[in-house]
Amino acid sequence: SGEKAIMAVAGCVAQAEGDLIFSRAPYVDLIIGPQSYHKLPEMVLDLVGGKEARVINTDFPTETKFDSLPEESLKQGPSAFLSVQEGCDKFCTFCVVPYTRGAEYSRPVEDLIREAKRLVQLGTKEVTLLGQNVNAYHGKGKDGKTWDLADIIHEIANINGIERIRYTTSHPRDMDKALIDAHGSIDKLMPFLHLPIQAGSDKVLEAMNRKHKAELYYEIIADLRKVRPDIAMSSDFIVGFPGESDDDFEDTMRVVEDIKYVYAYSFKYSPRPGTPAANMASMVPEQKKAERLQRLQDLLNTQQYEYNKQAVGTTVPVLFDRYSEGKSQLMGRTPHNVAIHVKGSKRLVGEIMDVHVVSGGPNSLTGEIVIHDNILKAAE
Repeated sequence: SGEKAIMAVAGCVAQAEGDLIFSRAPYVDLIIGPQSYHKLPEMVLDLVGGKEARVINTDFPTETKFDSLPEESLKQGPSAFLSVQEGCDKFCTFCVVPYTRGAEYSRPVEDLIREAKRLVQLGTKEVTLLGQNVNAYHGKGKDGKTWDLADIIHEIANINGIERIRYTTSHPRDMDKALIDAHGSIDKLMPFLHLPIQAGSDKVLEAMNRKHKAELYYEIIADLRKVRPDIAMSSDFIVGFPGESDDDFEDTMRVVEDIKYVYAYSFKYSPRPGTPAANMASMVPEQKKAERLQRLQDLLNTQQYEYNKQAVGTTVPVLFDRYSEGKSQLMGRTPHNVAIHVKGSKRLVGEIMDVHVVSGGPNSLTGEIVIHDNILKAAE
């Protein structure tokens, strides 16, 4: 159209280094921190209208941000996200979140329940509770007492229309007994947990200021599998953290071999401006980091493929949340959060149906809808 595009930089690092980004990248027009995304439309209008040459907003209005979001902004769909908590008080030495998103803030229970019920009215059947440190939730309850994440999950499970509940991202230090027990007592809480450990070496975990040892992580997994034997795990890993030795890295590999993940995210350590780790000595050479990451990802990918292959022949309930017109294909996730693809009608989006798994690939499953007499008409 010939109109000038607006280039924006958003997120945690943008919040921390906004002025530096402007000075080094004159082509950037707008910088916005995660606390202020509700103000994005008016910031764009200021640029387009010529009121401002460049716009930056990296304030911390956490309490008012959620109040500023109109109901219409809630995602309409079978699977939706519900922000319950922001910020983090852990101060891991590699992470910018405590500096850019501030201290932990938990939304009031009544706001969350009202929003969850509104999502149901919009067609949602699965809710994922979100937070930078979601299991540190400590919000004001309806009874005036402080509620934790397990309390919230119990309350949302009682809402008619909510069929599935998930939550992410968690910290091992906040996996308390009530939350672990919830995985065994609440059928709507899916048998899946993303629980980052980052490294398997106690020496590295201490340098990361994770405030726990590998032993605690093992104990949490064991307790979870006692109450929910089929629970699937995913995690985050950082390789090549400053000072990480070959033996330290082997400790990380041992964790992966012992726990066995359905999938995981893994990265080479990369310094973040303003974090303590960025100034640490004993940086690991890039070549060494790359070699370690390749070994770790090879193992994680093997585990993911094996997990998917062993699902072949089973029948699992799947919530179809998307549809590919080009492939005439329904897409959804199993209770264990594995992506699955099925041939079927677009009218089945939003339905939870039994699917027979016929093949397992490196990243996803393929299945066929099991046609029961009572849903035959819906499937035709």
